[in-house]
Amino acid sequence: MSTHINAPKGAIAERILLPGDPLRAKFIAETFLEDAKCYNQVRGMLGFTGTYKGIPVSVQGTGMGQPSISIYATELFKDYEVQTAIRVGTTGAIQKDIKLRDTIIVNSACTDSAMQKTRFGDMHYAPTANFNLVKTADSIAQEMGIDYTVGSVTSCDMFYDPKESWKTWAKYGVLGMEMESAELFTLAAEFNRKALAIMTVSDHIVLGGQTTAEERQLTFTNMIKLALETIIKF
Repeated sequence: MSTHINAPKGAIAERILLPGDPLRAKFIAETFLEDAKCYNQVRGMLGFTGTYKGIPVSVQGTGMGQPSISIYATELFKDYEVQTAIRVGTTGAIQKDIKLRDTIIVNSACTDSAMQKTRFGDMHYAPTANFNLVKTADSIAQEMGIDYTVGSVTSCDMFYDPKESWKTWAKYGVLGMEMESAELFTLAAEFNRKALAIMTVSDHIVLGGQTTAEERQLTFTNMIKLALETIIKF
């Protein structure tokens, strides 16, 4: 057991999906995994382990923001020896050629987080996904025929940003804004593990508009299938 995950050794698979919302973790487990069993309910942050195409896979809610995912990813890597982690979630698009419901395979994550400043001081670390995971997800997404783009996002500390910093990130080619990927990539590097993030575009910060609940369900399903097909290769 760890401080925030009430699971015995061996209860969590080496491969794991990390949605922010614990109810999404429950949905993934019940919809896509066979013989899924709940291993964690501490603070309502649900975690499950089952199998996908015969391969053990876990799914763990992480909460919102980098401090929250940092807690769960650290304990998963350090205490439960998770080897491969894919964050699955939503993002707000900041490029005009990215459409609502598109999928973004995240190969790097910028950030304004004070957590990186605490770690690196005046140095500037570049949080990056595992290349082989990116390459595999790219190939599978082509096979699935879904609308997707490979590129960078920004992991922000503030959801409601009064400075509208997205405009600067957009100028430098960042595709979307979210709140967790940079910390996951950084921790994967620290613990020598593999990590990736796959995002569904749920709203458009530049053009306006957001997906309906039904549209989010469909595109979320595509994203999870892509993530699962990718993670079982490792």
